[in-house]
Amino acid sequence: MQNSRRHFLKQAGIGALGAYFGSSLLSACQTANKAISATGPLQNIGLQIYSLRDLLNQDPKLTLETVAKIGYTNIETFGVDVSNNTFWGVKVPELKKILSDNGLSTFSGHYDLSKYLDRNNNDKESIEKYVEIAAELGQHYVIAPVNPMHDLNNLKVEDYQYAAEQLNKAGEIAKKSGLKIGYHNHFWEFRQFANNTRGLDIMLAFTEKDLVAFELDLYWIEKAGLNPISYIDKYPGRFEMWHVKDMDKQFTNPVIGEKYDHAPLDSIFKEVRYTELGTGNIDFVNIAKAAQKSGLVHAFVEQDDIYMPNKFESVKKSYDYVQKYLAK
Repeated sequence: MQNSRRHFLKQAGIGALGAYFGSSLLSACQTANKAISATGPLQNIGLQIYSLRDLLNQDPKLTLETVAKIGYTNIETFGVDVSNNTFWGVKVPELKKILSDNGLSTFSGHYDLSKYLDRNNNDKESIEKYVEIAAELGQHYVIAPVNPMHDLNNLKVEDYQYAAEQLNKAGEIAKKSGLKIGYHNHFWEFRQFANNTRGLDIMLAFTEKDLVAFELDLYWIEKAGLNPISYIDKYPGRFEMWHVKDMDKQFTNPVIGEKYDHAPLDSIFKEVRYTELGTGNIDFVNIAKAAQKSGLVHAFVEQDDIYMPNKFESVKKSYDYVQKYLAK
């Protein structure tokens, strides 16, 4: 077990700093946690655990233990294996126990609905099974993390209308178990059609507020060249969740418009780079003022790719930023 943990720490980028994580860092985290008494969605910010996916696949239990010691009180899940009823090789009842043992909750999960939202695919995912798993974990939201990926550059108005109808149907199913369906955006939902309507506008207009929530990814709306506060003003109460992640100051050019809307995705993603909260280009302090109008219930730190050698240090840096500047 000790050899396994040493290997894990080395893989995590901690190496000789393992003792640091075991003593000074974690005791500092625990001291900081005791000082936090507020209970809002930013004060109790969670972590989209996809940020640590490589570590999670190696040792899910130790990864979650460390996340809790950093100070996070909840996680957003991803990657369920429905056929085996597992996340990252861990059975759902066992995962529930690991979370409970470490004082962690999970209010939201990302579940693959790409076939379900695809009007040209008859092989649909089981919404009922996703809802069952989410309910067992105590989650409140089943989130579609992305629309069908195979033809993103050719999505039409009809595709977004169909996706909205499907989300409403899923919302009716989820409602029976006391849950809600949600949708998480990237940048392509902000591409404009001939009538100047955007894909996300269509989805917001055609979904029922009491059935479907939206998870606003603050990085991606900024990367689309739009102002998240303006979008929240336009659709108050619809963005019940946020993904809070920062944009590298050297990679701020928007990736929608004539140059990008039909470009290969690989070429677009070459202009994408993330960074720890507070070190990039996004004005979270100002955006946070719109939390109430947004209808914010839960917020999650997310960093799709971490470039620091110590990935735990990265998510701790983002957590500390939130507690210092946004948890008010």
